[in-house]
Amino acid sequence: MAAGALTDAQIAAELKTLPAWRHEKGALRRVFKTDGWPTTLMLVNAIGFVAEAADHHPDLAVSWGKVEVSFWTHSAGGITAKDVALARSVEKAALWRPENWKGTSKGWVNPEA
Repeated sequence: MAAGALTDAQIAAELKTLPAWRHEKGALRRVFKTDGWPTTLMLVNAIGFVAEAADHHPDLAVSWGKVEVSFWTHSAGGITAKDVALARSVEKAALWRPENWKGTSKGWVNPEA
């Protein structure tokens, strides 16, 4: 394991506070389910905004009603603290709602998915 990469035990501890995220195939992964194509595209843009601001970019698999996000740091050869921090930021951005949200009845992004 390269310097900066977290151990499996450290990753497991971090994932206790990110329950929808998984440690699979050497990356932090999460599938967000959406209510359709427009929301999927909005989610991809939100993830892109967060990632670009952090200068740390995930792999995305995009399809109708679904976005899979994968974080790992190539230069460290594994998952780093920065990957975990970005997963937290993506989670917050994806599931954000305005206070007292009474607007649309759309489902947007499913928090349990």
